[in-house]
Amino acid sequence: MPIMASVFNSSPLWHRIKPWFRGFDIPLVTALAMLVGVSLLAMYSSAYSSSTRFGDHIRNLCIAATILFLMAQLPPHRLMTMAIPLYSIGVTLLLAVALFGITKKGSTRWINIGITVIQPSEILKIAMPLMLAWWFQKHEGQLRPRDFGVGILLLGIPVALVMKQPDLGTALLILIAGVSVIFYAGLKWRWVVPPVVLGIVVMAALVIYEAELCDDGVRWFILHDYQQQRICTLLNPTRDPLGKGFHIIQGMIAIGAGGLTGMGFLSGTQTHLEFVPEHTTDFIFAAWSEEMGLLGNLFLIGTYLFLVLRGLFIALDAPTLFTRLLAGSMSMIFFAYAFVNMGMVSGILPVVGVPLPLVSYGGTAMVTMGLAAGILMSIAKAKHLVQT
Repeated sequence: MPIMASVFNSSPLWHRIKPWFRGFDIPLVTALAMLVGVSLLAMYSSAYSSSTRFGDHIRNLCIAATILFLMAQLPPHRLMTMAIPLYSIGVTLLLAVALFGITKKGSTRWINIGITVIQPSEILKIAMPLMLAWWFQKHEGQLRPRDFGVGILLLGIPVALVMKQPDLGTALLILIAGVSVIFYAGLKWRWVVPPVVLGIVVMAALVIYEAELCDDGVRWFILHDYQQQRICTLLNPTRDPLGKGFHIIQGMIAIGAGGLTGMGFLSGTQTHLEFVPEHTTDFIFAAWSEEMGLLGNLFLIGTYLFLVLRGLFIALDAPTLFTRLLAGSMSMIFFAYAFVNMGMVSGILPVVGVPLPLVSYGGTAMVTMGLAAGILMSIAKAKHLVQT
């Protein structure tokens, strides 16, 4: 009888697991759920002819959700203790890649650690902003130009190592995540404006002198040949419409074919006839645009903006400098992924192999997004628990 009584008197399952979800940020969960909905629709349409890809995508989403849940259980001070070890491991592995990494298709980005082959640069997408947030938290209240100089050095080492592999796309994402931390820490505008102006001048020069700079035989010494070709292809994809310009041209055709309301679910001709390359990974935005049109694109872009703005609001409301900087940089990771991917598919940025966050097929990127979302949830949850 006592056993039976204990069974009937035991609390319901939901009451036992409810504390694990206490403090979860509902607007953030809503934004993520909306993106997952888009992801399932886009991937089902793009990969329904594949026997396993849609199922694998669901598995990757579940892995990302699990990582998000686990990261949300860690209080921010625990995240701070991970900064130095994770950054040190990441940089050490990047050095190991440079010395005896595995080369595939002309790039040395992988290393065999015995039990598996990994790409260490992915670690730095999270470790870099974590390390910089720790550094500026340590010097809070007495930040000097030297502290910003050390921060730039901490950022420059992994970015240089990743560019040497070469992997411009990943280096760009690490750079954006790190620069956002340095900027949010209080970098003065007079240090920001000169490189921005220089970048605008360089882009204007590329557009004006495209014919001369991209002529056969001209080599840019500061970039690898394939990076030069990507920029020249961006400036004029019709130079090689069946070769290097094929991706950009087909992506723009698919986006234009969608019109205002799209061709309809499962009705995209460019995608299903295999004219759009990599339509489940890097170019899934083109597949979505063709079937959902401008209205679908506005919904997707609005969802990303909602997610980023919610992340920035969490950053503004965070209690410490470390959590403010970290939440701000995690928000910028989502922005950078989405902006670069949509930009390259639309023909306004070079093709650099950056997936659309939480939508494109891929395990590594999904893990990164799960970590970023989990860190945001951890910071929001900690603030909520303190208030209650």
